[in-house]
Amino acid sequence: MPAAATQTANIKRIPLQKFDVPGTNRETIVGIAEVAPNVSIGRHTHPGIESGYVLEGDMVLLIDGQPPKPLKAGESYQIPTGAVHDGKSGATGAKVIATYVVEKGKPFAVPAP
Repeated sequence: MPAAATQTANIKRIPLQKFDVPGTNRETIVGIAEVAPNVSIGRHTHPGIESGYVLEGDMVLLIDGQPPKPLKAGESYQIPTGAVHDGKSGATGAKVIATYVVEKGKPFAVPAP
């Protein structure tokens, strides 16, 4: 997640915290993503784990090799390091808070085919 808020037509990302994991080459990034209604976030990977909690709305989490995981407000999810994944928001969109523990110096997210 970038250091400043970013917005596209479909998603607004709001960074909250970024700090090093002591004694490792990893950093923790915490942020909020606000996803417009009925859109796909886009297939991508992260160089570390992602854990999130749906604050508002609903979505379906799509992780390659796993069944689709419907999520609604009050539910959480985890995505393994390097897993290709996507998210599709529902009719009212979705707002999630996510925590990433990723390798420093690598791109935060990489698009996947």
